[in-house]
Amino acid sequence: MPEQTGLAADYFQSYSVVGLIAVIGVLFVAVAFAAGRLLRPVVPTPEKMLTYECGVDPVGEGWAHTQVRYYVYSFLYVIFAVDSIFLFPWATVFADAGYGATTLVEMFIFLGFLAVGLLYAYKKGVLTWT
Repeated sequence: MPEQTGLAADYFQSYSVVGLIAVIGVLFVAVAFAAGRLLRPVVPTPEKMLTYECGVDPVGEGWAHTQVRYYVYSFLYVIFAVDSIFLFPWATVFADAGYGATTLVEMFIFLGFLAVGLLYAYKKGVLTWT
């Protein structure tokens, strides 16, 4: 039994290092924000309090209509970008010994999810050139 406590102590010691680094990171960010708040000048003027959007003064109401098809285009971009990001590394790992069947099944599951996204886009008529 003494060996197990030694192994457990080593195990939890490695996590304590990760926890300590996380606490140091949070403290670093908190100190940076506090220093920025204390050192910056605060001079509110009416011009600074105006709403500013892309260099144009706001005119009229704040509601604007946006075409939904742009969201679908971005959805399609994400599908193809994620597809390419995961397929290239997968192709290099697939050739390694011992990874063949497992990675093949995992990649077909992944491609199935992407196919569902493409099927959704096809059903919405996004993939037609009219």
